Amino acid sequence: MKKRQVVLKRDEYSRNSTKNSSRVTVKNVRYGECQKNHAAGVGGYAVDGCREFMPTGEEGTDAALTCAACGCHKNFHRREVETEVVCECSSPSSHGK
Repeated sequence: MKKRQVVLKRDEYSRNSTKNSSRVTVKNVRYGECQKNHAAGVGGYAVDGCREFMPTGEEGTDAALTCAACGCHKNFHRREVETEVVCECSSPSSHGK
């Protein structure tokens, strides 16, 4: 079994920003492959091969939490968060020099 190291990155921009700041943080969340171990009851390891979460129903319903491909809950799928910080700042060299 492979071990995975997880590194968490703190968002320093949101903690140090002021109300009048021109920084905007955009977070995109995507759910990747299913990681549910279907053989845990017999002491083994087997995944179903589902590559991406696809909701069964519309957003806001209970069916939106179930994957249409594998039937597992959304929490069994690997969560990928993409954070983008947009800052509209002027550089010191752009002031007419």
